[in-house]
Amino acid sequence: MRFFAFCPLSRKQKENNTLRSLRLERPQGAGGKINKMAEKEAHITVTNLTMAYGSFVVMRDLSFTINHGDIFIIMGGSGCGKSTLMKIMIGLKSPATGQVFYGDTSFWEADPVTQDHLMQRFGILYQSGALWSSMTLAENVALPLQQYTRLSPSEIDELVALKLALTGLAGFEDFYPSEISGGMRKRAGLARAMALDPEVLFFDEPSAGLDPVSAKRLDDLILELKDSLGATVVVVTHELASIFAIANNSVFLDPETRTMLATGDPNGLLEESEDPKIQNFLRRGEAE
Repeated sequence: MRFFAFCPLSRKQKENNTLRSLRLERPQGAGGKINKMAEKEAHITVTNLTMAYGSFVVMRDLSFTINHGDIFIIMGGSGCGKSTLMKIMIGLKSPATGQVFYGDTSFWEADPVTQDHLMQRFGILYQSGALWSSMTLAENVALPLQQYTRLSPSEIDELVALKLALTGLAGFEDFYPSEISGGMRKRAGLARAMALDPEVLFFDEPSAGLDPVSAKRLDDLILELKDSLGATVVVVTHELASIFAIANNSVFLDPETRTMLATGDPNGLLEESEDPKIQNFLRRGEAE
């Protein structure tokens, strides 16, 4: 069995056009050392962010910009706060100080209704897939469509089939998570993350637990989805193969200084950064 069976472009276009025309209207208007990058429209802007658990500061003084269409990597050694930063960006944990802007809207200063609207624009793939074990794959993917759109059951069924086919799971609609492999559960989680045709896709360690070939195919799928959906992608990972294969922007978090050391294209950081910590990380310690 092949790992992925990509849908033809015409099917992807049909999927996007169908959902955009039928779903609930979304509100308008919400939309270290820094390497110089090509000027683009900012999609997500993090300013002066400090992350803490009580009095324990995890990271401080984080400021970086994610442009529309970027594949942005949150990288750094174990325990540096990568997943905590993602939780703050998606609204699961409030920062100690600082702001996260989506367009011109400050997420943590917005009212709950605006925050909810912004969160409906996110698609999130958690490390474990986070599927409901009592639901089939089709029911898992259908859930956000049932909650946040006025689509009819037949329209939802059509979109669910398209989303699962896009991630290589055509024919597995009636399977339960316990009946498929770990890699397939991740792809099913990705299909659900794509259900509302999100503007931003968040991935928390997407390659964790996958063999190298499956991880490479997942990287290819992320690139394919970014191009077909026109989405901004944010990925938490320390997998160098994935970082160099898919990213055009990043932030490097350092657990020793508890702040960011750089932001920019990882390939550019590899070539241009003189910071030994960044070089050691990106070269697997060969810079020592």
